[in-house]
Amino acid sequence: MDDEHEAPADDWPTSPAGAQGLDEAAVAAALQAGSTVPGLRALVAARHGHIVAERYYGGAGADGLVAINSATKSICSMLVGPALAGGRLPGLDHTLADLAPATFAQAPASPAARVTLRALLTGRSGQAFDSAQLASVAAARSLVRLALAQPDTPAEGWTYNDAMVALLSPVLEHAEGVDIAEQAARRIFAPLGITRWTWRRDRSGQPISSAGIALRPRDLLKLAALMAAGGRWQGAQVLPADWVAQSLASAGPATWRARPVDDIGYGFLWFSGRLHGQRVAWAWGYGGQFALLAPALGLVVATAATAPLAAALQQQTDEVMGLVGRLVRAAA
Repeated sequence: MDDEHEAPADDWPTSPAGAQGLDEAAVAAALQAGSTVPGLRALVAARHGHIVAERYYGGAGADGLVAINSATKSICSMLVGPALAGGRLPGLDHTLADLAPATFAQAPASPAARVTLRALLTGRSGQAFDSAQLASVAAARSLVRLALAQPDTPAEGWTYNDAMVALLSPVLEHAEGVDIAEQAARRIFAPLGITRWTWRRDRSGQPISSAGIALRPRDLLKLAALMAAGGRWQGAQVLPADWVAQSLASAGPATWRARPVDDIGYGFLWFSGRLHGQRVAWAWGYGGQFALLAPALGLVVATAATAPLAAALQQQTDEVMGLVGRLVRAAA
């Protein structure tokens, strides 16, 4: 089931790359190189509020909606900030059971009950998740019930846990009184002029917080620009600036890799690292769905790609991030 919305006006100004201080030849070469990555569908970049690079591949177009996969998690994290600032969430160090009491009344002995919101957001829940379970996640009638039923599988350090992130949905719904899709529409999409999007729901009717959203690449780019500007968009403070800063700051190392990025860390459902010497942060979806910001350069980049088979995942991810890196170099 999808939430469907109409097409927006085009509100991104464009500019020649050179006029915004990028190496035009390097930008053109990166866009051309995108045609050699079979799964790539879009590569879009903006600097100082102007689109400076944009190309679509494999029959895709500017107005097409593309699933952003796990980059959805980063959008859900963005919603936590206003709820905390408004006092509707009492704090990050409360347990999930405290923050979604009706949900956990169904399974009070669930290991997730003792996990704090901070631990969920930073990927340090203390519970491992087997990626082989992703098929069961996709098929589950209720992802929340699936998460509650997860066995106690202790893990140290950073773990990527799709099931655990499903519990962010009832936490935010309890705080705000409406589901996460409605929250995103009101608090993020409407202020940014994003009026065409879909959000998949599981068979229980719950919006999927781990991987449910589809957006135009230009609108995914807006989310990166919002974070790069400390939560501001066109003069309005959309998200609390301190929440944005905390979200993008690494809470510790992550084990995933996307070459040529190094020093990869994880904040509040946002990755961080260093790309060709520049500090960057990004939302990351399966197969190379990126919304990346390089704040010191005033540069944001969004990509769209198809979901590859597992055997091809790392190669495609590295190839797409490699193209992003070429744009970062062109701006440096």
